[in-house]
Amino acid sequence: MENPNRPNKENPYNEYDNFAFHPSNVFLVLLLLGLSALFLSLSAAFVYNRVQSGLPPVRIPLLFLFNTLILAGGSWSMEWAKTCYKQDRTADFQKALLLAMGLSLLFLLAQFLGWRSLLQQNLWINSGNAASYLYVISGLHFLHVVGGFPFLLAFYSRARNQTKEPVRALVFFSDPEQALRLRLLRIYWHFLDGLWIYLVLFFFINDLIR
Repeated sequence: MENPNRPNKENPYNEYDNFAFHPSNVFLVLLLLGLSALFLSLSAAFVYNRVQSGLPPVRIPLLFLFNTLILAGGSWSMEWAKTCYKQDRTADFQKALLLAMGLSLLFLLAQFLGWRSLLQQNLWINSGNAASYLYVISGLHFLHVVGGFPFLLAFYSRARNQTKEPVRALVFFSDPEQALRLRLLRIYWHFLDGLWIYLVLFFFINDLIR
């Protein structure tokens, strides 16, 4: 009997492949749109305050640039996980997920060190509007990485438990629900990476404008 969820000529889309159907896909789209609007609004507010109040620019720590590479590595590891999932490579699949989690934790640690470098320059969250925006915007991004980590950890735990035996692994790698969860995590991690690159460029360009 043909799987009704598998695309074919009469049914080119299914609830897992098309964002218009599965509730998880719709929720993710709405979430990312909301986050985009939030950060764009904060960016616009920062520019408006700079123009109206003549605020001096704030220089981002060099460690924030290093954090960009960490997040890029996390995005790459999620793509590696996708490749391993499609090829039923259990060991590499788990390694890719572990790498993504490790890089995420490293990013969070590096963020603390970046904020510490700001404090060493006597730039506190109440030092001025420019510093406040930097702390708030980078802090919100930090929280969204923290918020996504439990889902990545839960997916890794599920993958590890369900791929211990060859038969269970075959079921796991052919389950469209697991493929959907992996895709949602990949898209979310790519979004966080792209968002961070935007934020770093935004503050860097503002630093150039005196």
